[in-house]
Amino acid sequence: MSVKSNAAETVVPGRLYLYLAPVGTVAPTDATVALAAGWRSVGHTTEDSLKFKEEPNFESMKSAQSDFAVRQFQTADAVTVEMDLLQWSAANFKAVYGGGKIAEIMPSGGLDKDARHYKFVPPRIGERIEIAALLEVLDGGKHYRFVFPRAMQLEGVANDLQKGSGSKLPLRLGLLGGDDTDAWYMLTDDPAFKES
Repeated sequence: MSVKSNAAETVVPGRLYLYLAPVGTVAPTDATVALAAGWRSVGHTTEDSLKFKEEPNFESMKSAQSDFAVRQFQTADAVTVEMDLLQWSAANFKAVYGGGKIAEIMPSGGLDKDARHYKFVPPRIGERIEIAALLEVLDGGKHYRFVFPRAMQLEGVANDLQKGSGSKLPLRLGLLGGDDTDAWYMLTDDPAFKES
């Protein structure tokens, strides 16, 4: 069966939204249902930073009777989701640094006794937390939701702080899996996904 050209099956993301939640938060059951309590938006992100990459690993079986591999088999899978966050908040800092603690502190020497300051301490080795993530892509009336039940910030953080330029928090999530769960899946109401 040949594939017919169909412009309706192209996707031009009009809007992208990223939501994070504690692992175990109820995931949506379809592409448009309201998100359950616990999911929160990361807010503004840069226009061109989103990258969703799947990288399976393969091994080759070779034979004395062939110059080519006689069999290929998959040994592992890896998925990463990257996005640069523009909003600085307690929740976004914890997501980007893989956890950490925020404490309210009294300013020393301040005249305003009601003023509050805050101290962020990144996680120590062994204290990184897992989170759930949900990427929502909207193209006109088509909705796509990529659900990642377990993920963790697996890279270091390089903050590029330049005068007169918007500062970004680089979120780099590596997906985690399990024997009894899907490492990731997509929900959509796009009719092009109906199999004949």
